[in-house]
Amino acid sequence: MKKILIFSLAYYPKHVGGAEVAIKEITDRISSEEFEFHMVTLRFDDTLPKEEKIGNVFVHRIGPTKHNPTISDLRKFPLYANKIVYQFLAVWEAHQLHKKYHFDATWAMMAHSSGVPAGIFKTLHPEVKYLLTLQEGDPIDYIKKKMRPIYPLFARAFTKADMIQVISTFLGKWARDMGFKGRMAIVPNAVNTKHFSQDYKKEDIEALKQKLGKKEGDIFLITSSRLVKKNAIDDVIKSLTFLSENIKFLILGIGPDEETLRNLAKDKSVSGRVMFLGQIDHKEMPLYLKVSDIFIRPSLSEGFGNSFIEAMASGIPVIATQEGGISDFLFDPELNPETPATGRAVKPNDPQGIARAVTLFIDKKDETEKIIATAKKMAFEKYDWDIIAKDIKEQVFEKLLK
Repeated sequence: MKKILIFSLAYYPKHVGGAEVAIKEITDRISSEEFEFHMVTLRFDDTLPKEEKIGNVFVHRIGPTKHNPTISDLRKFPLYANKIVYQFLAVWEAHQLHKKYHFDATWAMMAHSSGVPAGIFKTLHPEVKYLLTLQEGDPIDYIKKKMRPIYPLFARAFTKADMIQVISTFLGKWARDMGFKGRMAIVPNAVNTKHFSQDYKKEDIEALKQKLGKKEGDIFLITSSRLVKKNAIDDVIKSLTFLSENIKFLILGIGPDEETLRNLAKDKSVSGRVMFLGQIDHKEMPLYLKVSDIFIRPSLSEGFGNSFIEAMASGIPVIATQEGGISDFLFDPELNPETPATGRAVKPNDPQGIARAVTLFIDKKDETEKIIATAKKMAFEKYDWDIIAKDIKEQVFEKLLK
């Protein structure tokens, strides 16, 4: 049996993002008779045990805590300091765990959060293989700026890796730009396609429509996003001024820009057409997609973008930019005529372009249905977790530990 130690800033059951979902979906599908997974992660919440087993991962939690912290608490002292503390405290914890478990490899989930301790651990234990996964969605320049105080250690996160797995060609280029010259595997993220394509009872769909006030003739745009600048929710709000009154916008998610976005909706006189629905449980997300008509997130930067694939699997059309990793799967009928279309692409910071894409989806019904079918087929054939977990095991873990 091979033993792998994972470095990850956060993990289940709280404060879970796309990277944490990826770890769990992958490790849950790999036989515990072949691989034993451990993890060093931050505790944050004193109601969580310091050690427990979640799925196929033995979780070891470290760092300062608070009683039942909220998302806003994570951005305040002392919990905000956890991200800095982790860079070095995780090395010590990993060193102690290695004495007990004798790991065959370490696996860092994202360079800007876990690559530093993984790179230091590799320096201390060169015999242990080191895998770095790049999942970053923030702009590269922004990440580099954040890591400037410890930039030499951040660069080592790349150059010390024995292998790097990236979820998009965009992130693969970044790895090379950072000086990595070794073996690289491009294996994208995935989604639970069965979950997002599930059928609902008619009465459940009608009940949510009534709750949201959807009337006959209304068109619902929907996004599931952190409310931060890079997801460009403001551009969608601005686009409503170019669209008819029956087109409304559902925003699923929370973030620091919520007040700014609410004020923008007021300033543009569209606040009655914009619904801030807050954090919606992942279990409920498919139902919200079912009552909606178009998924949209005109991101300024994206490492991959699971939400786009989730929408495709659910059977609604997608509007996005082709920034970062989105260009690997979002093909526009006008911009990419050589490839079967899977959505409509817009330029960054282009509210009028967004309005045009919405109008095309509404007006060209036959073409829209064809795009929906192509995108859904792609989601099932390329981006299902059963397929991706198998690829990670065979193309990454087995080659790393060969």
